[in-house]
Amino acid sequence: MSVRVYRDKFCLAFLIFILVASGPVIGQEKVAATDLEIKARNLVDNLRLGKYDLAGEHFDETMKKQATPAFLKMVWEGLLTQVGVFKEVGEPRFESKASYDFVYLPCVFEKQILDIRVVFNSRGEIAGFSFVPHLEVKESPPPAYASPKLFEEQQVEIKTGEWVLPGTLTRPKGQGPFPAVVLVHGSGPNDRDESIGPNKPFRDIAWGLASQGIAVLRYDKRTKVYGQKIASELKLMAAFTVDDETVADAISAAELLRLTSWIDPKKVFILGHSLGGMLIPRIALRDEKAAGFIILAGLTRPLEDTILEQTKYLLALQGTLTEEGKKRLGELEKVIARIKSLTEADRNSTEVLLGASPAYWLDLRGYNPAEEARKIDRPLLILQGKRDYQVTEVDFNNWKKALSEKKNVAFKIYPACNHLFIEGKGLITPDEYLYKAGNVSEEVINDIAAWIKSIK
Repeated sequence: MSVRVYRDKFCLAFLIFILVASGPVIGQEKVAATDLEIKARNLVDNLRLGKYDLAGEHFDETMKKQATPAFLKMVWEGLLTQVGVFKEVGEPRFESKASYDFVYLPCVFEKQILDIRVVFNSRGEIAGFSFVPHLEVKESPPPAYASPKLFEEQQVEIKTGEWVLPGTLTRPKGQGPFPAVVLVHGSGPNDRDESIGPNKPFRDIAWGLASQGIAVLRYDKRTKVYGQKIASELKLMAAFTVDDETVADAISAAELLRLTSWIDPKKVFILGHSLGGMLIPRIALRDEKAAGFIILAGLTRPLEDTILEQTKYLLALQGTLTEEGKKRLGELEKVIARIKSLTEADRNSTEVLLGASPAYWLDLRGYNPAEEARKIDRPLLILQGKRDYQVTEVDFNNWKKALSEKKNVAFKIYPACNHLFIEGKGLITPDEYLYKAGNVSEEVINDIAAWIKSIK
């Protein structure tokens, strides 16, 4: 059954409930996925227990007015007549589109499994929910180029001051000393595998490189481990910058590798993907011991401009721009204009713009990654997927323009690769990440391994 979400009204079809909500409010604090999952589970629990007055606890104002306890009771009981007794709820999956976040929870009923699709606005309020056919998304299998018999893994901790992050160190079997790579995440509260949908690109890179004799350290991002703490402490949130989000922990991870007995301390490299790639120049200028740097789909343009560009791309995929789409785009443009108007007087403000504080945006003001990379005196490898709509060939060409005269910089673009460096065909959409399992291209793994081994 195909499902459409309508604004400010209800649709009851085959007793499968579709709730519609108010439009997004862009520019509020982005709530951690774990918090959204809790709210989604609370909604299911209250429905199954008949606590319809509590089911709307996390609804936005429009939902509270329209989805009354009596209406929720009618819908839930009507659903049960079709699918039988509720039994249990399964593990979640997440996705984001424009300014909305979605949590899908598999609900097991007597006669079938349905996913409850809970829609959250940027304030973390429930802006709608529906029951949709269950989609089984299986985790991507281990890549064929990885040979588990050639490596082993151990759990480690990356410490930066009071912050402690859990990580995995993938070690080639043998005595060593081995060259090693730190993997630095893109934007968002990523786990150590940089998981998205069924895909785990950092796991693929770690296992692929370790199979070729290169150790790899990957770790859960600070915003994943401490997202709730950061969001709940206003002073902490107000001062939070990319240094706290990414740079400092990447440097700590590299130092941990250099202190590991079976690692060659002179052959520790740092690889950044997406936002991590964008920040490689900052990391490089603070870590003078790293042997070299790898940039995968590194952004070169202002982050807020790229967010607008990506949003326009996603809206265009839906065809003719609707009135709601125009409104959402207008709201986003207003927030971006606010970001660009920030001054030093705003630096300590607790205002939240596109999920970040003014201090975060001011810290990036005037930062030109490609130009900053000119200051790096060590080898650089810059890779790009041609089918990437998030970081595009425009960025790749910016790196080339700024660094083409440097003899220790190598560039390569992969025609079939998307933002995760997984190969595909045709028009790229978010569904390719969320529902299609794949692995990082073997060609990409081989190129990285060969480049690392070529550095003397």
